[in-house]
Amino acid sequence: MLARGKILWLRLSRQMLRPKRLAFVEACLIGLVSGVAAVLLGQTVDWAGALRVHISYLWPAYLVLPGIGLVGGFLAGWLVERFAPEASGSGMSEVKAVLARVPMPLNLRIALVKLISATLVLGCGMPLGREGPTVQIGAALANQLSNWVPTSPEHRRQLIAAGAGAGLAAAFNAPIAGVLFVVEELLQDVSGITLGTAILASFIASVISRLYGSHSLDLNHLNLGLPDTTFFAQEIPFYLILGVLAGLLGILFNKGILASLAINRRLRLSLPWRIGIAGLVSGVAIALLPVTFRDHAGLREILLVGSANWSFAAIALLVQFTLIIFTYGSGAPGGLLVPTLVLGAALGYLVGAVEHSLLGMSAATIYAHVGMAAFFSAVSKVPITAVVIVFEMTTDFNLVLPLMIASVVAYLVAEKIDRRSLYDLLLEWKGIHITKEPSTEGLLAQLSAADVMQRRVETLSSQMNTDEAVQAFSLSHHRNFPVLKNGRVVGIVTQKDLVNIASEQLGKDTTISQIMTPEPVTVNPTATLAHVLHILNRYHLSCLPVTEGRKLIGIITRSDIIRVEAERLSGNTQQIESKSAPSYVVYQTRAPATGKGRLLLPLSHPQTAETLLKMAVAIAKDRNYEIECLQVIIVPSGRIPSETPVQISKSLELLQQAILLGEKSRIPVHTQIRVTHNVAEAILEAVKDRHIDLVLMGWKGTTSTPGRVFSRVVDTVIRQAGCDVILAKLNDKRAFDRWLLPMAGGPNSSQAIKLLPALASLSTSPQIKLCQVFQPNDSIPDTKLLDKSVHFLQRRVSGKVIATPVRANSVSEAVLKCAELDNSDVIVLGASRETLLQQVIQGNIAENISRKSNCTVIMVKT
Repeated sequence: MLARGKILWLRLSRQMLRPKRLAFVEACLIGLVSGVAAVLLGQTVDWAGALRVHISYLWPAYLVLPGIGLVGGFLAGWLVERFAPEASGSGMSEVKAVLARVPMPLNLRIALVKLISATLVLGCGMPLGREGPTVQIGAALANQLSNWVPTSPEHRRQLIAAGAGAGLAAAFNAPIAGVLFVVEELLQDVSGITLGTAILASFIASVISRLYGSHSLDLNHLNLGLPDTTFFAQEIPFYLILGVLAGLLGILFNKGILASLAINRRLRLSLPWRIGIAGLVSGVAIALLPVTFRDHAGLREILLVGSANWSFAAIALLVQFTLIIFTYGSGAPGGLLVPTLVLGAALGYLVGAVEHSLLGMSAATIYAHVGMAAFFSAVSKVPITAVVIVFEMTTDFNLVLPLMIASVVAYLVAEKIDRRSLYDLLLEWKGIHITKEPSTEGLLAQLSAADVMQRRVETLSSQMNTDEAVQAFSLSHHRNFPVLKNGRVVGIVTQKDLVNIASEQLGKDTTISQIMTPEPVTVNPTATLAHVLHILNRYHLSCLPVTEGRKLIGIITRSDIIRVEAERLSGNTQQIESKSAPSYVVYQTRAPATGKGRLLLPLSHPQTAETLLKMAVAIAKDRNYEIECLQVIIVPSGRIPSETPVQISKSLELLQQAILLGEKSRIPVHTQIRVTHNVAEAILEAVKDRHIDLVLMGWKGTTSTPGRVFSRVVDTVIRQAGCDVILAKLNDKRAFDRWLLPMAGGPNSSQAIKLLPALASLSTSPQIKLCQVFQPNDSIPDTKLLDKSVHFLQRRVSGKVIATPVRANSVSEAVLKCAELDNSDVIVLGASRETLLQQVIQGNIAENISRKSNCTVIMVKT
């Protein structure tokens, strides 16, 4: 009975965990939660905004509005800085980065902080929107749900997209636009699961918002008389002009946002004070304007119902354009899509006023509606979404053609000047460049099981007895066999199943069908490797049969996936990000070329330069190398390195220090200063031009670039340099007396041992400890490698050399514990290019030790 119950439970769980079924269930929950969050944000912002306006009528506005802006902005900034720095800004660009598989935090903590801080910012009168926060909140809640319910990486990505679409749909009461925005801008994926989950989540969130939330973004309640909208062919030139103006102004708006962010970055003010000052300035500006400007949502309605005039529209456009750029640059948690609608409405009203005065055909309010879509399209580069979102807000079919004309023209004009959307620009400003090159997870999502599976599969018959099965296992290196009956997969049997036969006292006539696992987990040949890896981890399996229906067509193992990843790492599939202009040598010196090889030493920080120079000299002495010191100067991507004037005085001081140390040690030292757009490219060009044999680089121990192991520069050099690389993370003590060298037995350890005598010369009495990690179940550890290594070092090092075996399950934890107990100064690690950069399957041992250790860590890549 227990066995039958277990089988039934496995069947039920597998049915529920099918990706599509699970995705639709989760989409309903995501839509519900996102809709409630959007309602909560909308209601609290409306309440806070109404209270602020009411108070401004009771007390002097020139005191109340700036004061509320200062206090609300400061509190929001403190909350973001203290609990979730990722919640600053719109949040839309961060969601796009996560969907592009850039590892960035997106969780419940960020959602809660975003909800409260956005309420403070919008409620205190800053002219930003709530759609950005609702998108980030929806995506964060979806990601949190996917963490609670284990799913594959690709499944999680689609749920995050559904959460983002639900957030946008709830903000605008526009479910179709929410789906289109996900497809057109955020995810750029039209697969069945993506569309299904996004549509379902957006629909539910929009229903929740429409039933229980604020309708401030719904234009139908304004009773605009839009069914009487007319469109004449004579108006087409005016809609074309509106599109051109929206495209140009949209580009100016995007550039202004970036300029404001750059100015705020240079200010030495904390985030709370920056946002607080932005609220203060906004309050002062609004207090000086007519009372109608105190309600930002009301501005758009005034422009759309026809109660405005051209002067009001011009003031609204100028003031809102300036305040939006100013407040967003402070890092305030607010969106930019709703503000673009206000700016577009004002611009459209101005064009419509001109048309009405000349032709008298359509009212200026019609152009205000079209202007919203045009400006939205120019800023976000989503013309289809722009058309649909305004159509859903008006439900006026007569607007469709004008919307399409103006939106497409605005998009084409903006695209001609700059192809990047506002969110692409914001990501690049943060150092995140989303490219088409497949990441690790992206590669696993692109390849299918059929691409890597083994088509020749060893199988067993369901009627085979256990003795025959034992013989089959003894003749094969496989540990799992699919079991077939009439050519169909009915089960799988493992070595463990055979071992359990004796304990269960089964007879010799026992067949495989009695001990096998029935109805095993299988995958379709079209399943992505990301999904296969998820299934393997979910059920703790080492292999999966690949079937069409129940017909076995292949088998895929963890080793197959590891092999694919190893081929990617060694195949040079990733190139240097920048291939624009080559670096330019602006200064160089040459010493006599008397060495047998060359060591390249890029110098960037004066604090670490002296120590790295001493290490370079020690290695150069041991190997009879020359030293090539490199200083790199970065120039903006819009300038040509060979034509850009630069200051090299500080670089010369650093290089002169290297020359003096080389002369003192009688080591030839060459120097060069390169001007470039890309540091990694300059280093690789120096490696090629100067025939470098070894690169010695410093590393600060952390990276702020998402998706990188060490850093953008270090990862690229490790991956592409055609020579050995030594990576050094220096601690504050810079002591070199007590050394620890973990041994693994491969060629990487031997390279580290060969380097150690040179580095150990930095100390007058070095103490070297070699350790080799063995598994706890190893009865008699093989210490031949340790003994051989000790013998090698004792003849070349003047200090003490000892060796010890260590038993532990985790190599990195064992090494860190040894370093702590021995009070080691330096840990030397040998690693191949693959183990330094490969993290997906087993984790990065070298990088893990380097980050967690307080010692100086030297990693040797061969």
